[in-house]
Amino acid sequence: MRSDYNDGTLTVFLEGRVDSNNAQDVEKEIQNILDESAAESLIINAKDLEYISSAGLRVFLHFRKTHPSFRITDVSSEVYEILDMTGFTQMLTVEKAYRVVSVEGCEEIGRGANGTIYRIDQDNVVKVYNNADALEEIQHEREVAKLALVLGIPTAISYDVVKVGDSYGSVFELLNAKSFSKILANEPDKLDWCAREYVDMLKTIHGTEVPEGKLPDMRDVAIDWVKFMKDYLPEETYTKLLSLVEDLPKDNHMIHGDYHTKNLELQNDEVLLIDMDTLAVGHPILEFASVYNAFRGFFELDHDAIEDFQGFSYDTAQKFLNKVMIEYLGTSDEAKINEVLDKARILGYTRLIRRSIRRNGLESEQGRAEIENWKKQLIELVDKTDTLTFIFNELDVEATVDNLDTVTSFINRFLEEEECPMKAQMQIELAVEEIFVNIAKYAYSPEVGRAKVRVELEQDPLKVIITFIDRGMPYDPLAKEDPDVTLSAEQRDIGGLGIFLTKQTMDDVEYEYKEGQNILTIKKNFE
Repeated sequence: MRSDYNDGTLTVFLEGRVDSNNAQDVEKEIQNILDESAAESLIINAKDLEYISSAGLRVFLHFRKTHPSFRITDVSSEVYEILDMTGFTQMLTVEKAYRVVSVEGCEEIGRGANGTIYRIDQDNVVKVYNNADALEEIQHEREVAKLALVLGIPTAISYDVVKVGDSYGSVFELLNAKSFSKILANEPDKLDWCAREYVDMLKTIHGTEVPEGKLPDMRDVAIDWVKFMKDYLPEETYTKLLSLVEDLPKDNHMIHGDYHTKNLELQNDEVLLIDMDTLAVGHPILEFASVYNAFRGFFELDHDAIEDFQGFSYDTAQKFLNKVMIEYLGTSDEAKINEVLDKARILGYTRLIRRSIRRNGLESEQGRAEIENWKKQLIELVDKTDTLTFIFNELDVEATVDNLDTVTSFINRFLEEEECPMKAQMQIELAVEEIFVNIAKYAYSPEVGRAKVRVELEQDPLKVIITFIDRGMPYDPLAKEDPDVTLSAEQRDIGGLGIFLTKQTMDDVEYEYKEGQNILTIKKNFE
C-alpha cells in the first residue's frame, strides 16, 4: 500500500481486493499511516481497487466517522455500483474514475467560450473544457441540455464524462453529423438553406418560455459587462449604456448565448443544437450581440481570422449574416436590419472590449487597435440610441390555449408600434383569438404541435397582414358554410361563429395548404 501526504491531506492508494480476509489489516495499515502523518484529511484513491466486500465497506465507514471530510476517488464502475447500492455515495464523496480520451489529430468541429469540440470517431464527439476543474461546469451543461430537450429544443445529451489531458470532457453521440460551418465552407450553394434552418432553430429557441429560475438571466450578465467598462468609457457614455441595458424588459424566453454555425449540427437530416452551457433567458437582442460578434465583430480589423474560427471566408460570413437578419426580421429593408444590428453592436462591442482587456489586450499593439476600434463605434452608437429593444414580425410557439396571451401581446406590440386605430386593433385581436384557439384545439389533436404567427405591413392602403402557419391536419375553415344568423336560438347549431366573425371584421381572409402546412392569412386596413 502506498500513500502520499500533501498539505494536511493523506492520499492512500488501495490495490486489489479488500474483503473479510484482509479488511482488518488494511484498516490498521491506513490508521498507522494516518497517525504518523498527523493528516487532517483522508482520501482513498481506488483506481486499482478491483473488489470490495461488506468487510471493506466497514473500513470506509470507520474512517468516515473519524474524518468527516473523507472521500474516495477514481472508483471503477464495478466498485462504484456497490458503494451506490449500499448508500455510501450519499453519505460521503465518491468520485468515479474517468475514461481517458486523446484528441490528438482529431478534427475540431466547434469552439466556444468555455471549450472546444472534437470528433473522436465516426459516431462521437467530445467537448473539452478550458477549465481544468470543469466537473461542475459539465454537470451544469448536462442539466440545462436536458431542460432544453424537455422544452422541445433538439439537442444532443452527453452520455459520458472523460479525462482529456489535464482537463475533462463531455462525450456526445453525433453519428456522421457535420456542422453548419462545414456546410457553408464546402457547399456554398446551400447558404440560403443554412440561413433558413439557422433562423428556424433560433426562433424555436426564442419562442421557448423557461420556468422561472431554471436558467440565468442574460440581462444581469450584460449589466456586469457594462459595469466593468466604467473606467474605460466617458462618464456620459457609461451612464447611458448602463441605463440602456437596465431598461431591457424581463423576458423568460430562452436564448442560446453563443449561437453560431459551429454550434448547429446536421445529423441524418435533423438539425441539432450543441454547446449548451451558455443557455440563458432574456430579450433576443442579447442573442444578436453574440451572433454579430461571431460573424463580424471579432474580425472587423482582421478579416482573414474568421477562416481559423468558422472555417469560411469573411465575405461568406457577411452574406450569411445578412440573410439571417432578413429571415429573422421578415424584411429586406436595410434600415430595419441596420437598426437591429446597431443595437446588437452596442452589446457586442461591450462584451468584446471587456473580453480583450481581461485577456491583456491593452498590452499588445493589435489588442489596443481592436479595443480602440470597438470603443469608438460603441461611443457613437450609444449616443444615438434610445432603446435596445426592437419589434420582430414572427413568433413561433407551441399551439396551446395557454399561449394565446403570448400571441396577442406579440401582435399588439406590433400594432401599437404602427399606431393602429383602436377599433381595428380590437377587431384584429378578436380574429386572432378565434384563429389561434382553433389551431390549438384541433390542428394536432390529441397531440400538441407548433404554430407560427407572422405580422407584416403593406402600403397603399396601409394594412396589416397576419399569417398563421401550422403543420397540423389539413383544414380549410373558409370551406365551411356561414351560419344563418337570422335563425332563432333553438334552431341554430352550436359553433361556427369564430371564422364567421373573422370574415366579417377582416378586409380579406385567405387559406392555402402548401408543403404540408395550413396557411391562413388575414388582412385589415388601418381605417
